[in-house]
Amino acid sequence: MNTNTTRYARNGDVEIAYEDLGGAGGDPLLLVIGLGTTRFWWPQGLVDSLVGEGFHVVAYDHRDAGESTRFPDTEKVHPLVALFRPRPAAYTAEDLTDDAVAVLDSMGWESAHLFGHSMGGLVAQRIAIRHPSRVRSLITSGAVPSDASGLSALRFVRPRFIVQMSRMKFPEGRDGDIALGVAVLRALSTSDYPFDERAARIIAERDSSSPFRDTKAMSRQTGAKWSGGSLAEIRQPTLVVHGLEDPVLRPSAGRAIATAVSGARQLMIPGLGHFVPRELWPTFARAIRTTAARATGPHA
Repeated sequence: MNTNTTRYARNGDVEIAYEDLGGAGGDPLLLVIGLGTTRFWWPQGLVDSLVGEGFHVVAYDHRDAGESTRFPDTEKVHPLVALFRPRPAAYTAEDLTDDAVAVLDSMGWESAHLFGHSMGGLVAQRIAIRHPSRVRSLITSGAVPSDASGLSALRFVRPRFIVQMSRMKFPEGRDGDIALGVAVLRALSTSDYPFDERAARIIAERDSSSPFRDTKAMSRQTGAKWSGGSLAEIRQPTLVVHGLEDPVLRPSAGRAIATAVSGARQLMIPGLGHFVPRELWPTFARAIRTTAARATGPHA
């Protein structure tokens, strides 16, 4: 893992680790990663495609993940159970959105385009709701709608994937951590796009934090309660991407987001799972550029 370029933004007492991935001078684009992962899980080829489309790309680690501030251990609760179980929260969903804004501030960006994947797509929706002036356009991928909470969110989740994840057992230690990361990436893929084990290993090796081992941190993240507005408040150009073969979330999750956000466009991709394969990096980059081009105003 290369930490030479790691920078830190501050949100109160919390430090948020982030990294400038290149494209200085281009349109600002903030990548918002999903649950159980860190900024190192963005494929380098996808980042290169985004830079090639004229974006200045920055990625960060959520609080309680990667190199950002970690919170004290609490009782062990499954991340899905934390969605609807009443319990004291370590922080709020609003805090997660404010962490992203702290990164924008640290970069000196008044606003940026957002691309959020999985839980990152959920957080990106909420950033657009809570901080509308900081968001130029919104792209979510493989995400649940922000308006769904608790048990209502579970209707979008595929139980088979949860069972599959619970059965993954790997030895403790670095080799086991890497093997677990590769196995997760394999589970997120589909047979329509050949699984690239070498590329998956590179991603798993870049991240030394073993995020999938820390179920307590993931539970704290999913248990962060949202008290903000609704998706109907989003006015920024929005693109909702979802794989029709997503093994984690049903396509109805993406359709629900697109229905709730006025003027949102949908990109439902046949054969796509819950991870962006090499073959679709240019597709994603072009779609993000097209959505960004719809933005108007002084900072668009």
